[in-house]
Amino acid sequence: MIALKLAYRNLVGAGLRTWLNVIVLSMAYVIIIWQQGFLDGWNRQALHDMTDWEIGGGQYWHQQYDPYDPFTLEESHAPVPAALADTSPSQAVAPILIAQATIYPQGRMQSVVLKGIAPGQKVLSLPTAELQDNIHEIPVLIGTRMAKSANLHMGDLVTVRWRDANGTFDASEARVVRIMKTNVSTVDQGQLWLPLERLQRMLQMPGEATIIVMGQETKETGPLAGWAFRDHAALSQDLADMIRMKRVSNSILYLVLLSLALLAIFDTQVLAIFRRRKEIGTLIALGMTRGAVIRLFTLEGAMHGILAAIVAAAYGIPLLRLQAIRGFAMPEVMDSFGLAIADRIFPIYSAGLVAGTTLIVLGAVTIVSFMPARRIARLNPTDAIKGKLS
Repeated sequence: MIALKLAYRNLVGAGLRTWLNVIVLSMAYVIIIWQQGFLDGWNRQALHDMTDWEIGGGQYWHQQYDPYDPFTLEESHAPVPAALADTSPSQAVAPILIAQATIYPQGRMQSVVLKGIAPGQKVLSLPTAELQDNIHEIPVLIGTRMAKSANLHMGDLVTVRWRDANGTFDASEARVVRIMKTNVSTVDQGQLWLPLERLQRMLQMPGEATIIVMGQETKETGPLAGWAFRDHAALSQDLADMIRMKRVSNSILYLVLLSLALLAIFDTQVLAIFRRRKEIGTLIALGMTRGAVIRLFTLEGAMHGILAAIVAAAYGIPLLRLQAIRGFAMPEVMDSFGLAIADRIFPIYSAGLVAGTTLIVLGAVTIVSFMPARRIARLNPTDAIKGKLS
C-alpha cells in the first residue's frame, strides 16, 4: 500500500508529463483494438457473404476444373453423380455448368464466363428466380460490376457467342432480366448467369455440370469418382491470405504506435531517476531495500498503463461502439479487389481482443519501466544524497 501511495503521489506530482504519456498510450490502446476489430469484422462479414452467395456448404469440383486456368473449362464437365442428382429439400444441391463465351455490347468484344444454374435453386442467395422468364432470347442475370464494365442495363439485348461440346461455334441474343447487387465480386465480374437446362442445350451437354454447390445443411456424401470436394477452408483461402497479409501490414503500425508510447514511458522513467536521486538515496538510507525502490519505479511505469487504459475506455468505448453500429464505409475502388468486401464493414470487438491487447500493452509498459529502474541497484546512497548518480 505504501508503494502504491508513493507511486500515485509521484504520478500526480509529475503533472503534464504524466498526462502526455497517458494520452499517447491510450491512443495506442484504441487504435490497436480498432485495427484488429476491423479485420475481424471484415473476415466474418466476408465469410458470411461468400457462404450465402458462392460457397454454400462446400463444393464438388470436376477433377479437371481449375478456376485460374480457363483452358480447363472445355474438359471440366461431367454428368451430375446419381448420389447428388436426387436429393430432398433438406439435402439441396445446386449444379453449375461453366463455359467460356464472348459478348458484343455496343459493337465491342468482351470475354465472359457463362454459368448455368437452376432457376429454382435455394442453395445460394443468387436471385435466380428471374431466370424463369419464358422469352425467346436467352435470359441472363448479371451483377452491377458486370453491368458497369459492359455498359448494360435492364432489358438490354446483347449478342453472345459460344462453342459447344463438338467445337462448333454458335451465337444468339441474350436479354438482361435482372441486375443484382452483391458484395461477392467473384459471382459478378465477367459473368453471365442463365438457366442450367438452357446452357446445357446450348453446349450440347445434357445433365452435365462443372461444379456442384452443396446446401449449408447438406452433408458431404464422400468421395465421388471424377469429382473433388472443396470445403470452406479451401474455398475461402484467398480471403484468408488477404486477411493475413493485412494483419502483417497492420502490425507495422501496431509496433510504431506501441514503440512511441513505450519510448515516452522509458524517457519519463530515466528522467525521474535522474531528478529524484536524492529522494532515492534518502529512501535507501532510511531502510528501504534497493529491490523495493526498483519495484516502486516499476509500479509507477505500470500505473501509466493502467491510467491510460482507464482514459482509453472513457473515450474509446463510445467511439468504438458507434463504429460497430454504423460501420466503416469502404471506397468504391475496393470492388476491383476480387474479394468479398461490403459497402460498409462493421468491426467486431470481442472481450478476448480487448483483454489481450490491454494485457500485452500493460506487460510491455511494465518491462520498459523496469529497465531504467535497474540502475538503482548500483546506486550508492551517500552519493545519491549528495546529488551524485553513479
